[in-house]
Amino acid sequence: MTEQIPVFRTTDHGAVKLMPDVDRERAWLLTVDGAPQSYVDLDEPTYLEFEYARRLGHALDTVAPEGRALDVLHLGGGALTLPRYVAATRPGSRQDVVEADRGLLDMVAEYLPLPQGAGVAVHAADARAWLSAAPDDAADVLIADVFGGSRVPAHLTTLAYAREAERVLRPGGTYLANLADAAPFAFLRSQLATFAEVFEELALVAEPGVLRGRRFGNAVLIAAHRAPDVAALARRVAADVFPARVEHGAAVREFIDGAGPVEDADAVPSPVPPGGSFGIG
Repeated sequence: MTEQIPVFRTTDHGAVKLMPDVDRERAWLLTVDGAPQSYVDLDEPTYLEFEYARRLGHALDTVAPEGRALDVLHLGGGALTLPRYVAATRPGSRQDVVEADRGLLDMVAEYLPLPQGAGVAVHAADARAWLSAAPDDAADVLIADVFGGSRVPAHLTTLAYAREAERVLRPGGTYLANLADAAPFAFLRSQLATFAEVFEELALVAEPGVLRGRRFGNAVLIAAHRAPDVAALARRVAADVFPARVEHGAAVREFIDGAGPVEDADAVPSPVPPGGSFGIG
C-alpha cells in the first residue's frame, strides 16, 4: 500500500487541506480554513462519514424508487461526496456541480478524481449566478450545501433564491439543503419561512438535541410540491449511528413560530458556529 500524505493548498477561498484517514486505505478528509467540508472514500463512494451527509443521502434514497436515474444539481462541490454517492446508487444519473472555488475543484480533480463515466459535470461559478442562468424544469433534485468557511452565504438564503430553485426544479422535484443553527433558531426559522412561501411541503431532519436547542448543529431542509416519504425517511435516520428526527407538517409550521421570509436586502449569513461545533460524526 502506498502511503498517503496530507496535501495543502491556498486557493482564492481559503486554506485547503486534504488529509488521509489512517483507518481507511483511500479515504480523505477535506477542510477549508480548518472547517471540515467533505469526506470521501474513493473505494466506497456510498460511505458517508458526516452526519449531515448521511441524512442528505437518506433523503436522496427516498425521493424516487431505488436505483432510478435522476438529474441532480449540486450547489457547493467540496470533494464531490454526494455526486459520487448518487453516481454509485443511481447509475445513469446526470449531475451538475457548481462550486465557486476553482482552485478547490482543481485540487479535487488531481487527488480525488471521479471515476470514468460518472456523469458529473463540474462548473466553477457562483451558485446563485449559475442557478439564475439555468433553464426551467432542469433538475429532479437540487442540493444546496454551500458554506463560506462554516457559514451559509447570505445570497443563498432569500426568497428570490428560493424562487429560482423552484423554477429550475421539475414539478415533482425536491430541494435539499444543509443548514446550521442553534437556539433560538432565528436563521433556521427564517429559512423555513422563506421556503414555505414557495413550496407546499417542508420537512426538517436533525438530531433531537439540536431541535431541542441543546447544541449548535446541522439540519437538513427538504422542500417540494409533493409530500416527502416521511415514514421511510424517519426509519432511515432513526436507525443511523447518530439518530435524527423528521419534522413535517404541523410540527414545521409550529417551529417557524411567526418568522417571515428573507428578502435580498435583509439577508445575512448563517450564524458563526461555536468552536468545535463541526466535528465528524
